[in-house]
Formats: sequence, C-alpha cells, structure tokens
Amino acid sequence: MRLFAILAAIGLLTVPALAAPTAAQKDKFYAVCMGIAQNQELCTCKADAAMTLIDEKFMAMVISAMQGGPVPKGDFVAYNAYVAKSNQVCLPGYR
Repeated sequence: MRLFAILAAIGLLTVPALAAPTAAQKDKFYAVCMGIAQNQELCTCKADAAMTLIDEKFMAMVISAMQGGPVPKGDFVAYNAYVAKSNQVCLPGYR
C-alpha cells in the first residue's frame, strides 16, 4: 500500500500543473535555499527544478516548509516525492 501511495504521488508530479509557480516564488525559493544551504549551484538547480515539478500552490507550501513550517498531513507523501525528484535532478549521487 505504501508503494502505491509513493507511486501515486510521483504520478502527481508528472500531471500538468494547474498554475505554474511564479517568477516571484522562484526568487523566494532561491533566497530561502541560499539562507539554508549557501550553495549557489544547488539552489539554482533546485529553484529551476521546482518550476517544472510542482504548481504554484505546492510551491508556496514548499517554501513555507523550507522556512520551518509544517507540511500538511495530506501533502506529506507528495512533498517527499518532490524532494526525492529534485534531489535526483540536482544532487550528485542521486542521478
């Protein structure tokens, strides 16, 4: 059952987004990432990846989570799938 939930969440990431993240959200994502990681290459890659992996609403939740906010219970599986996919795209050893 857990595998099904994970595969379903990954499937959600491939469905066309209802509303793409905004340029302002991308800038905010990058700024928050740099405050955490202080790694320009990683934060640029993660911000670029977020623009294609998630929608505007989910991006707001991701930014909030990066700032220490909670991930809503109903979004936890999708959030973990997003993190795994962005790591696969941006981190050496995950590709």
